[in-house]
Amino acid sequence: MPREREIALGVRTTAAAGAAVALLVPFGGLAALVAGRADELHGLDARVTDRLHDLALGHPDWVDPMVWWSLIFHPNTWRIAAVVLAVWLFRRRETALAWWVAASVAAGGVLGGVLKLLFGRHRPDLLEPVARAAGYSFPSGHALTNALGAAVLLLVLLPRVRGRGKRAALCVAAAGIPVVTAYTRVALGVHWTSDVLAGLLLGVAVPAITVAVFQGRRVPERSTG
Repeated sequence: MPREREIALGVRTTAAAGAAVALLVPFGGLAALVAGRADELHGLDARVTDRLHDLALGHPDWVDPMVWWSLIFHPNTWRIAAVVLAVWLFRRRETALAWWVAASVAAGGVLGGVLKLLFGRHRPDLLEPVARAAGYSFPSGHALTNALGAAVLLLVLLPRVRGRGKRAALCVAAAGIPVVTAYTRVALGVHWTSDVLAGLLLGVAVPAITVAVFQGRRVPERSTG
């Protein structure tokens, strides 16, 4: 006989809300500096970009691996993974959890696109670019979606993984992939450091917010067991 149970991610509503606030505060600070065109932030961004760009020019064999990494972990890759995960959860009758996955990824995509238009920040303009990207710069869509997708997959899969080694590997991958992706975007000269940092912060904040909303509503779902 199917039984009713709530969406279960192993995260309390208060903890999720607290994490969201803790992440949104530094994001808001960065956003304010970007909107105000703060000289200090621009100077720091420019120094980091110049240094990493010089490394890329001096080591051209690094460029292709970074480009491929950016392509492999493109935002659409994470969106496809989220669709597959949501379908899998629907088939398991974990309906609320499936809707949470879909809602979190959709919210992140819409929010990132809207913020890019609102801030209208231009990408670095380098004399000898090693890569190019279209659209506005803040926040980084790659960093945001990588952090968001990794957080969603981690929250869903971690309670299902058995074995300390496997759980540790999953956590390392969930933290490492977004960070490496963020680094490649700056090193390729298509984003400022503050773009990717803001993307990482917002990417983790979005699922924290949606967890709080879904848990707070206490949505029941059907589950066999």
